Amino acid sequence: MRRLATIALLSLSPAAALADGTMPQMDFANPLTSYQVVWMVVILVALYLVLARWGLPEMGKVLANRANVIAQDLAAARTAKITADQAVAALNATMTQARGTASAEVAQAVAKAKAEALAQAAALALSLDQKLAESEARIDQARQAAMAAIKPVAAEAAGSILHKLTGGAPGADILSQRVDDALAARKAA
Repeated sequence: MRRLATIALLSLSPAAALADGTMPQMDFANPLTSYQVVWMVVILVALYLVLARWGLPEMGKVLANRANVIAQDLAAARTAKITADQAVAALNATMTQARGTASAEVAQAVAKAKAEALAQAAALALSLDQKLAESEARIDQARQAAMAAIKPVAAEAAGSILHKLTGGAPGADILSQRVDDALAARKAA
């Protein structure tokens, strides 16, 4: 409530001043008011001249300097970006080349290892084939020696059997021929 009363009194004050028809600050008949207006114009002109001659050019210099620094920084940033892009491109090219070189070296090493393994396998196969041939030759010699040893035994056994069965012995030539025929038939089978 008190607030409302204060607001009402303050709002009535200008109305009371206007009731006589003049406001003191608009009373130009008063010499103090005209002096105040003259001094206000002098101060404004002086302020304008000070700002126009000294203040605004200094502010313009500061703004121009700031724009120049920003332009230089932007140019340096563009140059740094171009340099960085070139460095990235060079790095990518180097990495691509290194990958290619590494792949080629790996492929070469694999091919070399395969060739060495193939050569070793061929040498081992040749060695095994030679040993196999030697073993087969020894087996064949042993077989032939056994067959040669069997012939007289077989001829003697056949002669002995025929002698017991028939009481007579055929000739050694005929027995040897018949044993050879029997062994040849056995080989063929």
